[in-house]
Amino acid sequence: MRQPDIIAFCNQKGGVGKTTCALNIAVGLTLLKKKVLVIDFDPQAHLTYSLGLDAHQLKSTIYDVMRGTVSVDEAAMDIKGMKVLPANLDLSRLETEMIALSKKEFALKSRLADLSVFHYVIIDCPPASGLLTVNALVACQDVYIPLQMEFLALKGMSRLLNLIAEVKKKYNKNGPAYRVIPTRYDARKRLNNAIMDKVRERFGDRVFKSVIRENIAVAEAPSFGQSIFEYAPKSHGAEDYLALCREMLRKKPSA
Repeated sequence: MRQPDIIAFCNQKGGVGKTTCALNIAVGLTLLKKKVLVIDFDPQAHLTYSLGLDAHQLKSTIYDVMRGTVSVDEAAMDIKGMKVLPANLDLSRLETEMIALSKKEFALKSRLADLSVFHYVIIDCPPASGLLTVNALVACQDVYIPLQMEFLALKGMSRLLNLIAEVKKKYNKNGPAYRVIPTRYDARKRLNNAIMDKVRERFGDRVFKSVIRENIAVAEAPSFGQSIFEYAPKSHGAEDYLALCREMLRKKPSA
């Protein structure tokens, strides 16, 4: 049976809109009639909170799935037309608990081995290069990198690309490939346009043509436990994320 496309959302720099991208793309794909599983793989649980969930009150999380005490089906929650594996601070213990495992880098991949009911699995990674992120990179076929159109954001890309290359060499020779999502773009700003030109020149067709423009509604929506499609369905943010989801459904660039 067809296995889902597993996509890890990564960026080593915090505050770039990684979780916002993961959430809005997941909801956008459900609006386009795709079956989606979302995994909050960050101990900070920002995606979980952005869905209006109280992380401290959860009975089962991705931490329990990783420990093997519950299955994906048992822990996943039905939210906004998709399945969600939430997180809480318990996940921060996982790296220490996994350290003695012989194939610790493959733990998440083994948990996601039979998910043919889904079209997409979206993994929101922590903003770090530790074992959790390595697990996500081993499990996925694609890495989506949200990138603000700012100089320092671009400078920080090399560390993440080196990690992706290392994981591909050691654990996942058939992937993962990466793509770049331009975020917080303002065409009126000269620096934004200059950075955009550099990004497209450097990464070519790995950069999505769809761009997430600067939009206050995108930043506000998570505090209400909503995606941009619920909070401001007629905003530029909703328009941009839906265009990005449609572009995702078309042909991928070469690996």
